Amino acid sequence: MSITFRDRTVDKMASVCDYPCAMRIIRGIKNYSEKFPNPVLTLGNFDGVHLGHQAIFKKVVERAKEIGGTAIAFTFEPHPLKVLSPDRSPLLLNTFHGKMKLIESSGIQAAICADFTREFAEQNPEDFAKQVLVEKIGVATVLVGRGYRFGQHRAGDLSLLTRLGSELGFAVQVVEKVTVDGTPVSSTGIRQSVRKGDLLSTSRHLGRLFSLRGRVAAGRGMGSKLGFPTANLVPERDLLPPDGVYAGWALVEGEHLPAAIYIGQRPTFPGAERTVEVHILDGTWNLLGKQLAVQLLTRLRPDEAFSDTAALVEQISRDVKETRTILANEVRHAEDCPGS
Repeated sequence: MSITFRDRTVDKMASVCDYPCAMRIIRGIKNYSEKFPNPVLTLGNFDGVHLGHQAIFKKVVERAKEIGGTAIAFTFEPHPLKVLSPDRSPLLLNTFHGKMKLIESSGIQAAICADFTREFAEQNPEDFAKQVLVEKIGVATVLVGRGYRFGQHRAGDLSLLTRLGSELGFAVQVVEKVTVDGTPVSSTGIRQSVRKGDLLSTSRHLGRLFSLRGRVAAGRGMGSKLGFPTANLVPERDLLPPDGVYAGWALVEGEHLPAAIYIGQRPTFPGAERTVEVHILDGTWNLLGKQLAVQLLTRLRPDEAFSDTAALVEQISRDVKETRTILANEVRHAEDCPGS
C-alpha cells in the first residue's frame, strides 16, 4: 500500500491502527524459552522503524524464507540512553506498542525485547555473542548495518561480529545504509525534521506520514463556541512538530477523515496549556475518552495571536478551506492497517 504526494510516494504502515498482533513478543531475555527454527536476527533500537530499518527487516524476512527459518528483531526496552545517560536520552518517534506494530507489519515473526539495564550494558561483545545469540537463541544468521556496534562501551563492531560468527557458527550479512536524496536515513535526522516542522522530509525518511496517537480528553469547549468543534488529543509521546496548524487525516472507525490539526497554546486566550486539537472536517463525532490517531501531511502556518475572536474565526475558516484544497489533491489509500 502506498500514498502518493504529488511527486513522491511513501509506504503506509500500521503505526496508528488497532489490530491483533500476530508477531510473537518476548519481553526479557530470561523469558525466551521457545527454540525457533533457524533464527535469522537483526539487532537495534529501531526507534521510528524508518526506511533504513524497513530495509533490514526485508532482508531478514527474505533470508528466513531462504533457509526455512524465523525472522526475528532483537531490540531493547527502555532506550539504552535512558539508562546510561538520561540527560541525552532522545524523545522517541514511537511508543513501545507502536514500534511493535510497525515491526510486525514488516513481516518479522518474533521480537525479543531485552530489558536494558546497566548489567546488560556491561556484557562484553564476546559474551553477548556466545551466551545470548548462540546459547540462548541459537541464531543462524545475523543481519546488521555496516556501522553496527554492540557490547560494553560499544566495543564490538562488524569486524568482530563477523569473526565471532565464524568461530561460533552463525553467518553475518551486512545491509547497506538507505539514503533519501543523498541523505542517510536515521532516527536522529527524522527527529530533527519533526522539530523543524519539515514533514515532507520526515515522511520521506519514515516511509509513511508522521502520526500522533492518544486519548481524547475533555477540553474547554472553545472550538465548539467558535463554530469549529475539536477533539483534544493527549499524545502518547512528547515529540511534536512546532506549534501551528496542520492539514492531515484523522483515523476514525477505520476511515481517513480530512482534518485540520492545531498544536499550540492558543495565544489568543492567555493562560492555556499547550494542546493538540483536531477538527474533523466532515461529520459529527463523539470521541471523548476514545483513542484517536492523526497523520500530519503539511504545516499550513505557525501559531499566532489574534486581536479578537472574530479575526481568529476568520483565520480558522481560511485554514479549513486550505486543508480541504490540499487534501482533495492528495491520492490516498484508506487501508492503513495491514490485514485490515
